[in-house]
Amino acid sequence: MPFYDYTCLDCGNRFDVFLTYAEYGARPVACPACGSKSARRRIPRVRVAKSDESRAESFAGDFSDPSALAGLEDDPQAMGRMMRKMGNEMGEEMPPEFSEVVDRLEKGQSPEEIEKELPDLGEGEMGEE
Repeated sequence: MPFYDYTCLDCGNRFDVFLTYAEYGARPVACPACGSKSARRRIPRVRVAKSDESRAESFAGDFSDPSALAGLEDDPQAMGRMMRKMGNEMGEEMPPEFSEVVDRLEKGQSPEEIEKELPDLGEGEMGEE
């Protein structure tokens, strides 16, 4: 029995509703925040399962030409786009720190500036305590 995603058209609240198949379309849905019955169903993103090999091929295809990697260290925005694509191709939830770094790179902040502003980034990784 599925959960359905809704958005309240009055207050903008996004919420999930558990409905049986028989209830869907027959039972009115009310916003839990404001009580409004003016809600619209949101269709969530569809995820396609890929094998590790398929993800690696997809990602490698973009960078099979060595010139595609040239200059990344001098172009934070290009590095951020590459890292976002890499994160999306991983097929798993990335930690919030990853998104923070990618957002900063895409805004043009240099890796050195990011490292200075986020000195604790990466601590405790790879078995370090």
